Amino acid sequence: MNAPANTRTPVTRTRSIRKVLVANRGEIACRVIDTLRQMGIKSVAVYSDPDADAPHVKAADEAVRLGPAAAVDSYLRIDAVIEAAKITGADAVHPGYGFLSENQQFAKALADADIIFIGPPASAIATMGDKITARAAVTARDVPVVPGISRPGLTDEELIDGADGVGFPVLIKPSAGGGGKGMHRVEDLAGLPEALATARREAASAFGDDTLFLEHFVLTPRHIEVQILADNHGNVIHLGERECSLQRRHQKVIEEAPSALLDEATRARIGEAACDAARSVGYTGAGTVEFIVSATAPDKFFFMEMNTRLQVEHPVTEMVTGVDLVEQQVRIARGETLSLTQDDIVLTGHAIEARVYAEDPAQGFLPTGGSVARLTWPTHASMGGREGSIRIDSGIVAGSVIGSDYDPMLAKVIAYGADRAEAIDRLDEALADTRLLGVVSNIDFCRHVLAMPEVRDGVLDTELLDRIAVDYTAPEADPRALVAATLGALDLGTPDDVWSSALGFRIGAPSPVVARLSGAQLSGAGRRYTVSAQITDTSPGLLDADVTIETNVDEDEAQPESWNAPVRLRQVTPGVFDLVFDGRSRRWEVLLDAAGGRRWVSGQPGTWIFQTVHMLSDHDEGEAAGSVVSPMPGTVVAVPGVDGDPVTAGDPLVVVEAMKMEHTLRAPVDGTASISVRVGQKVDAQQLLAHVSA
Repeated sequence: MNAPANTRTPVTRTRSIRKVLVANRGEIACRVIDTLRQMGIKSVAVYSDPDADAPHVKAADEAVRLGPAAAVDSYLRIDAVIEAAKITGADAVHPGYGFLSENQQFAKALADADIIFIGPPASAIATMGDKITARAAVTARDVPVVPGISRPGLTDEELIDGADGVGFPVLIKPSAGGGGKGMHRVEDLAGLPEALATARREAASAFGDDTLFLEHFVLTPRHIEVQILADNHGNVIHLGERECSLQRRHQKVIEEAPSALLDEATRARIGEAACDAARSVGYTGAGTVEFIVSATAPDKFFFMEMNTRLQVEHPVTEMVTGVDLVEQQVRIARGETLSLTQDDIVLTGHAIEARVYAEDPAQGFLPTGGSVARLTWPTHASMGGREGSIRIDSGIVAGSVIGSDYDPMLAKVIAYGADRAEAIDRLDEALADTRLLGVVSNIDFCRHVLAMPEVRDGVLDTELLDRIAVDYTAPEADPRALVAATLGALDLGTPDDVWSSALGFRIGAPSPVVARLSGAQLSGAGRRYTVSAQITDTSPGLLDADVTIETNVDEDEAQPESWNAPVRLRQVTPGVFDLVFDGRSRRWEVLLDAAGGRRWVSGQPGTWIFQTVHMLSDHDEGEAAGSVVSPMPGTVVAVPGVDGDPVTAGDPLVVVEAMKMEHTLRAPVDGTASISVRVGQKVDAQQLLAHVSA
């Protein structure tokens, strides 16, 4: 890695940690296990039934089953986790992030069981875990906070009465949690009652606590957080800041360190404020203090909250400081004195991270799922390590099944550069070299964001991605992707092989190949393609063809667009091809989904899904027009529509919750509503929830 190495001095260990149970799953469990291995510490994984063969289970020295898929029956079971630690003889538990990482009862139960919690004291978790008490604690240390109304037990009426005093726009925030769940920006008094009802429902579902408070919404806000380390001997230092303003619906997507907004003087002030926030609750371990900063007045910052755990985005700090934060957590938990002083912390270069989510940006960022059929990371990436310019923290492998029981984040791609521009370029290249087929992801959207002039120039705010997302459409299908999707359906085997496709082509017998494809999720609605390939020459693993592509050939009112070129397709391995066009070779991966009739194709320009054209009859088309189907697996949490009532297009009919976020499904046409589901019912993707008859 291009960052400075950590310098340590001899310390006295007060408690022995020889085996650690990692009370988590996915990429963070793999990340923690990696450092434990480097430290010579044994690891214990825990898992739910669908995670029995997950990468974190295979990476650990031992593994213990917790229960069925639902987190409340597995990863959130305090008794089961502690029992797993006891039966394996674990000296300590690392909680990762999410699940039990900020649960004060869990920290206390571990202490009662004489098992070390690699995290802060339960009292610090309790104070900082409640945003109302957290505001009070840091205010006592003169840490600036955003104006607002925050006291325990506020009713909707009290919040509404106090909103004018706070000043619109206001931000509704749940006291008990974060991650954007239950947070809503409200512009005026008229919209507050409905937003409060939704926020309480979301907060209760996500955190088991529907307590809310209000803050004034800072205009052109930037989300800047500071990483701190604190030992049990009164030493507190900060490791600089991270810029986390690129978030959608309050969920971070791209993070970087350091922030392009702060100068050295402000960096020192905000760092010291973060240390004071930690001191206000007697904090120990690694933690993150989050601030809101106005883009127009960067010297003024306000405390938002403290995350009493390791953050998802901790790798960018590790890459610019050279400090392994998990190692520091373990050392602090053992009772060691920090071997680093504030003067030892030097930020060198720039790092930026993209979170890879199972979601479909072209369909309103709806959660997706399925089986990871093919997964290829950049060849020069460091998998889970802290060396090199590209780092991958991943919790998936080919064959991993992505369901709706857990957070949709699959992995993180992190890039390091000598400066911000180089780091962004390297991250874009790494994402371009990533192939994830079988599960729709946000990789192409992340590349779209990185190319935005505002992002390149560092002109950021927390609403930028939401503004981008409104108008985001997936890129038009690259002609080479269409060629790869068509010719890649053929098996370029040995001379005696028959090409394994329904196209009926045999080696040595040049023949035309025609494919009728339509754009699926990632290629834009309504696009139709006819790909005609005249095979001109073949040999094992190789073919030459003259290809013509016509676009929108099924649209009478549209003039078809045409593309024609000679191409060469060279098979590298089954499903992987080099496509030579105009003297340039580019690699493509092709996946055929026979059951769904879809063809996945991924290359440096992006990833697309194509499917064969299917036209509905007039009758079916009318029936389909009034259907309301669930776009993802989830749970019905509200049914505002009434069976048999007249509705207008746009009226809310059913609310489905998936990944702790609510999705309101509305009437597609005017007519009479027929509701097919009830509150609490589990639904599958594409399941009919309601129908509107004209």
